[in-house]
Amino acid sequence: MALSSSDLPAMYSLLANSLSGDESLRKPAETALSQSESRPGFCSCLMEVITAKDLASQVDVRLMASVYFKNSINRYWRSRRDSSGISNEEKIHLRQKLLSHLREENYQIALMLAVLISKIARIDYPKEWPELFTVLAQQLQSADILTSHRIFMILFRTLKELSTKRLTSDQRNFAEISSHFFDYSWRLWQSDVQTILHGFSTFEQSFSSNASEQHHDDLYLICERWLLCLKIIRQLIISGFLSDAKSMQEVRPVKEVSPVLLNAIQSFLPYYSTFQERHPKFWDFIKRTCTKLMKVLVAIQGRHPYSFGDKCVLPPVMDFCLNKITDPEPGIISFEQFLIQCMVMVKNVLECKEYKPSLTGRVMDENGITLEQMKKKVSSLVGGVLASLLPSERIVLLCNMLIRRYFVLTASDLEEWHQNPESFHHEQDMVQWSEKLRPCAEALYIVLFENHSQLLGPVVVSILQEAMNGCPTSVTEITPGMLLKDAAYGAAAYVYYELSNYLSFKDWFNGALSLELSNDHPNMRIIRRKVALILGQWVSEVKDDTKRPVYCALTRLLQDKDLSVRLAACRSLCLHIEDANFSERDFTDLLPICWDLCFKLVEEVQEFDSKVQVLNLISVLIGHVSEVVPFANKLVQFFQKVWEESSGESLLQIQLLIALRNFVVALGFQSPICYNMLLPILQNGIDINSPDELNLLEDSMLLWEATLSHAPSMVPQLLAFFPCLVEIMEKSFDHLQVAFNIIEDYIILGGTEFLNMHASNIAKLLDLVVGNVNDRGLLSTLPVIDILIQCFPTEVSPLISSTLQKLIVICLSGGDDHDPFKTAVKASSSAILARILVMNTNFLAQLTSESSLSLLLQKAGFSIEESILLCLVDVWLEKVDNVTSIQRKTLGLALSIILTLRLPQVLDKLDQILSACTSVILGGNDDLADEESSGDNMSSSRSHSEGTIPTKEFRRRQIKFSDPINQLSLETSVRDNLQTCAALHGESFNSAIGRMHPAAFAQLKQALKMP
Repeated sequence: MALSSSDLPAMYSLLANSLSGDESLRKPAETALSQSESRPGFCSCLMEVITAKDLASQVDVRLMASVYFKNSINRYWRSRRDSSGISNEEKIHLRQKLLSHLREENYQIALMLAVLISKIARIDYPKEWPELFTVLAQQLQSADILTSHRIFMILFRTLKELSTKRLTSDQRNFAEISSHFFDYSWRLWQSDVQTILHGFSTFEQSFSSNASEQHHDDLYLICERWLLCLKIIRQLIISGFLSDAKSMQEVRPVKEVSPVLLNAIQSFLPYYSTFQERHPKFWDFIKRTCTKLMKVLVAIQGRHPYSFGDKCVLPPVMDFCLNKITDPEPGIISFEQFLIQCMVMVKNVLECKEYKPSLTGRVMDENGITLEQMKKKVSSLVGGVLASLLPSERIVLLCNMLIRRYFVLTASDLEEWHQNPESFHHEQDMVQWSEKLRPCAEALYIVLFENHSQLLGPVVVSILQEAMNGCPTSVTEITPGMLLKDAAYGAAAYVYYELSNYLSFKDWFNGALSLELSNDHPNMRIIRRKVALILGQWVSEVKDDTKRPVYCALTRLLQDKDLSVRLAACRSLCLHIEDANFSERDFTDLLPICWDLCFKLVEEVQEFDSKVQVLNLISVLIGHVSEVVPFANKLVQFFQKVWEESSGESLLQIQLLIALRNFVVALGFQSPICYNMLLPILQNGIDINSPDELNLLEDSMLLWEATLSHAPSMVPQLLAFFPCLVEIMEKSFDHLQVAFNIIEDYIILGGTEFLNMHASNIAKLLDLVVGNVNDRGLLSTLPVIDILIQCFPTEVSPLISSTLQKLIVICLSGGDDHDPFKTAVKASSSAILARILVMNTNFLAQLTSESSLSLLLQKAGFSIEESILLCLVDVWLEKVDNVTSIQRKTLGLALSIILTLRLPQVLDKLDQILSACTSVILGGNDDLADEESSGDNMSSSRSHSEGTIPTKEFRRRQIKFSDPINQLSLETSVRDNLQTCAALHGESFNSAIGRMHPAAFAQLKQALKMP
């Protein structure tokens, strides 16, 4: 039943009670509101509550009503099959009501109303709500400051919502809105900026009067409106025009707007220092404004690089940013967010691919200019502008300033390091580069060096020499010289790949870096941390005779008293061990102390990122060193302890599972020594009812696969885990490939014991997958079915008859002509069915005659006009050339068995069957030859090392080698079954043979070695 105005008091009570701290009031109210959501009139009642003048003071209730309204839009505004949704009449009423209540005084509710309008506009504009922007524009003409601010809130939210729609028609609509709204928004923005600057200039005279308070409030509202208008202009320029990098069309507003934005920054920036103490509210506005204006310029440059590259835009903006970076006014040095945006702008321009000369060439049309020619022309022009902006002297100055001013640790940095070295390490190394000033300066320096390495290489080496000479290794006081050396070391670390042409790492290490580590003074942690960073970054330059000293240095740094230094050493050591040229010989004797230091470090660190970093080193050590078994007991104790302590921290447990997998692989067939620790962890990870199942399942399954692959034999605990796989697959097929690798491991390792215990689970799992996954998924599944039938031909076939029927349907269905995956699935499925015919002939004959199969085929749209077995013959004949050698032989053997059937139709296919068999015999069997070779190798290797445990690969090859298909002779089978066929069909057989082409018959005789 529809809600009406008479329900308003009840609606108000429910909303008020839903905010109550008393659960006995809140729960029933929430339930009642939830039940009312889908009733007609619900949103209209909410709208009345939001806009009621007598409820203006009840902000919480009105805000709650707006939240329910927003949720209803998401759920019911679009027409849905499962609900009637909101009627068109109610929608019209709500849209009109929203546009009639623009002057909302409460900011939070005004923001929610703007969100509501934007959500509806995304669905209804322009078809159902064409007048939206017209009404807003009309209201703006006569609006006061508050109303205009609220309208701009609505415009910003709505334009932002519409700009994310990606259909061509939607983007066309947005471009049309941009063309209509840009001029008005831009004029208002320019008018407001003058009003704001005039207001700021009169602050000192009017600050003490009471009348000025109201003036300040109005001015602040204009400031906020102006900022919204700026965001709208940004949205219109960014989303309202196709990027000029694609269209090569000049975007006029870029040239019009960008210089004015720069002028606004220059006008507002002086107020940063003057407002800081006396006008904190407006000082906050200045901070937001200057940062936002620079962000808008950065966004415009990224979207429309060619238009931004104009001589009236790029030079003044770049010149301004470079001056602020290299020579900021004293009051601006502390304005980090603004300086960051200046650096971002310079960095983006320096690495902008549109400003670099194109290296590609192509044949040009004589009659017209191509897009590539236009791009090259513009790139050349902009390149010239940049070259004039960045002469060598300015590049060197910028490089010097970045290193000497922005790389240097400040007093607050050192205090933060002293208070929490662990947090400081991650703040420096893992923070987003555009969020902090020093990482941003480092990112700009790297790009600058990449662009001008030949110029800056000697400059950086010179700064490095100056810093090292100015602060010898014996200095222990934190002096400007020490801080400059730290900055210079950082500069050398970040550009190792280019600087190695100007600096010999061996000489640097022996002459300076190794000596730095001899001074254990606490203040020297600053330099030791940077040495640890350098040793990791310069890994590619650490040659044979330097490897051992570097490994020793990093191991020593792992014992440092400062956590930040140890974590830096941890990361660098990881880089060395992962390096392709890692020398295990030089590291072996350091391994025992390295393990102990890692275990100790995990206990000492507190933060998640630190634990992950140390775990990663342990995992890498396990994966890259050969001597793991002697330390197995310590590692088992470590993993047990850390797993117990990490309860509830699934991200950390994921890292543990990765390390455990490496541990199992490293232990190989000695992995059972860790089963007491490993198997309970594994059992928890593969339990779909575990609270952390969503996060841990993928890595747990990979660990499960590794455990089985490296198990010397099946143990009862592992055997008991198999039902979990069925539960996992019943839930989703997300881990299909790993799941079937696990099944294969169970078949190879568990053999008959596994089949006897889990026959029904295997059948259930295969029946679940086949027919419910795509062709790619089937290609993961079919090899496992093949190996299962190969190992247990008589036991398995009846067990999985339902799955085999689905394979028959796959084989007899068409549609694989142009789909390689479907072709591969059909070929592999036909080979499996051929194997069953060869190894369990009676079963396949029985299976193809079952009525359930006929029903299945009819549902698939396959009309049965002859024996299903003969239909399969056609598939085998078709696919005999699309399969592997062993599968070809299997198909050949199956076709030879068909010759023994008492069906007259066999003679119709006799020519094709014999031609296919001849082709297989004369073509040989490469797979078989490979297997025989492998078999010889296996036999010889086993005889040389009696008592060794066979690997999974050995077992797999052994199964293939003992495949009955390999033992059978196709030549003999064809010869014998041909005689049977002749005896069964008599003269008809002779007639059929007589119809064979003489050349084909001659090849048959050759293949069968007949006289």
